[in-house]
Amino acid sequence: MLDTCKLKSACNLPFVYNKKINTAGTSNADVPLADPGMYQLDITLRRGQSLAARDRGGTSDPYVKFKIGGKEVFRSKIIHKNLNPVWEEKACILVEHLREPLYVKVFDYDFGLQDDFMGSAFLDLTQLELNRPTDVTLTLKDPHYPDHYLGIILLSIILTPKEGEHRDVTMLMRKSWKRSSKFQTQSLRLSDVHRKSQLWRGIVSITLIEGRDLKAMDSNGLSDPYVKFRLGHQKYKSKIMPKTLNPQWREQFDFHLYEERGGIIDITAWDKDAGKRDDFIGRCQVDLSALSREQTHKLELQLEEGEGHLVLLVTLTASATVSISDLSVNSLEDQKEREEILRRYSPLRIFHNLKDVGFLQVKVIRAEGLMVADVTGKSDPFCVVELNNDRLLTHTVYKNLNPEWNKIFTFNIKDIHSVLEVTVYDEDRDRSADFLGKVAIPLLSIQNGEQKAYVLKNKQLTGPTKGVIYLEIDVIFNAVKASLRTLIPKEQKYIEEENRLSKQLLLRNFNRMKRCVMVLVNAAYYINSCFDWDSPPRSLAAFVLFLFVVWNFELYMIPLVLLLLLTWNYFLIISGKDNRQRDTVVEDMLEDEEEEDDKDDKDSEKKGFINKIYAIQEVCISVQNILDEVASFGERIKNTFNWTVPFLSWLAIAALCVGTVILYFIPLRYIVLVWGINKFTKKLRSPYAIDNNELLDFLSRVPSDVQVVQYQELKPDPSHSPCKRKKNNLG
Repeated sequence: MLDTCKLKSACNLPFVYNKKINTAGTSNADVPLADPGMYQLDITLRRGQSLAARDRGGTSDPYVKFKIGGKEVFRSKIIHKNLNPVWEEKACILVEHLREPLYVKVFDYDFGLQDDFMGSAFLDLTQLELNRPTDVTLTLKDPHYPDHYLGIILLSIILTPKEGEHRDVTMLMRKSWKRSSKFQTQSLRLSDVHRKSQLWRGIVSITLIEGRDLKAMDSNGLSDPYVKFRLGHQKYKSKIMPKTLNPQWREQFDFHLYEERGGIIDITAWDKDAGKRDDFIGRCQVDLSALSREQTHKLELQLEEGEGHLVLLVTLTASATVSISDLSVNSLEDQKEREEILRRYSPLRIFHNLKDVGFLQVKVIRAEGLMVADVTGKSDPFCVVELNNDRLLTHTVYKNLNPEWNKIFTFNIKDIHSVLEVTVYDEDRDRSADFLGKVAIPLLSIQNGEQKAYVLKNKQLTGPTKGVIYLEIDVIFNAVKASLRTLIPKEQKYIEEENRLSKQLLLRNFNRMKRCVMVLVNAAYYINSCFDWDSPPRSLAAFVLFLFVVWNFELYMIPLVLLLLLTWNYFLIISGKDNRQRDTVVEDMLEDEEEEDDKDDKDSEKKGFINKIYAIQEVCISVQNILDEVASFGERIKNTFNWTVPFLSWLAIAALCVGTVILYFIPLRYIVLVWGINKFTKKLRSPYAIDNNELLDFLSRVPSDVQVVQYQELKPDPSHSPCKRKKNNLG
């Protein structure tokens, strides 16, 4: 039997709440407040009712914050234009003691302005029953206007004691988007029971095909729609399709499936509006538990709270080979397992599962000389290992600047051009984790079986920070599969920081594009000087070459010239005459280091003037991104011919050889005929095929000059040599 009663806050504050209690439970009211044990607080934020209207239209865009001891521990998603919002969001919070009440605050989200306060309430944790689900109704109040009724918030809470389980445990990082479009890492200490929660049990492959008859949100009778997907903490945002009610996206991406029973994918459609808040078009959901495994499902989903349909393809597959183990459990040292892995990626299995390109094993051994992050002069470091959207974590080593993890991580490689990112954080129980250092290692640059000391870099990967990390990495892959995968679209990270306006970044991108343009300008000046006979011998040689080439020109000579250029640069490099220069890019990037993101993470409620002129900011960001794309395109072409990534340059040589032979032996009209037939019949043969350009997909794998600097390995101090360390230990 449930009954309702009123409880007072431990601080005797005027905010009250109603709580439904099962009288058969064990009360926690008599637990001593100085109890040193840990408690796990599992909260489900259900919904709000009759919330206060803060917008002109008589509605609000509410979201909820949870605070304990003055620290924000949870922030909900925003429910737009709703005074009776339904969240159904879960939060897991570890509490050292029950003295501090849970402080619940509700705000109305205002894009680019100060968010409006909608009420708050306290929950006295000492009044909760242990190990009992409790339904709680919080009455919102405003301390300045205590007589105003601001609605209620409904929660479900379970308080569980955690005795002696909070030391040797694994960290779980949850990425949650903040309103400033940046994510922060929420860290929780979990028991061994929950340690496996970071290992996914399957892959959800989603293809967003199209939208049909979407609601017109703009004055011209059209919309600029895009779609957001969310599965747990994983998020993906589609590209924007301008001025259409029947958009064709043709985008494919993957989510990890952590729940055996599936999960719910939340889907929302939006209309992009420059300079103001985007308009909500509609929402829908996909219940993965209702879908069969290893089968592609075509779904036509009706948008609720709006108009139109979304068409998706959804496929659930078993999990790839992803694991975490101790250093003593090494699959590559087991001869049978190693032979099985080598057989799986042998040249004879080229067409077996083209998505499975290779196998990656990362040994995270230890770190030395890390940065001090705590007031005690120590840190609580843990390590995050990322490969594209695959993210695994080590346990935390407490109060140590020279931690030893001795963990082995294994991943399946879907793209050999991926970059392995290893980041070290300092765990803070009541706030976001502190950054200690990071390294980015392209898979193609890895030397198998070699234990190396990598100097940790700053967040921008432009310069060193304090400490080194010892890694031993092995990569096994099928070169033919890797080459074929190079010609399809690159996997996009679904958790990524959005671009911000930066004066230094804008200037750097402008200078990069200027250098690319100046190459063309200088080439034009050089050709013009031949016409002007500034140097008679050079002009005479150019004139003879012009007559010879034009008289004997054949189409196959175009790829042949590019092939000769690649070969010439290759021999220059192996002969030691490499003239590749990137010093100016390094200087530009070092100037950007003064711009740090930490201040945004510490206080998300302070609004800068830049948010109030959002329209100008958005235009500047677009210009900044366009400059980056143009400069990167030119740099990638240059780096292909400069042999920056030998695998890609050899692949280009193979493609140019094939192109030269085809153009030499096959008339052009037959080549154009085959190309046209393929283009016209592609949609008939494969209606849901994702459009792509093989040349652009190839260039997307070639690093720009900025990425080359970021992936550059810094030389460690000789004292950090593994061999020297062993000798010192023996001595």
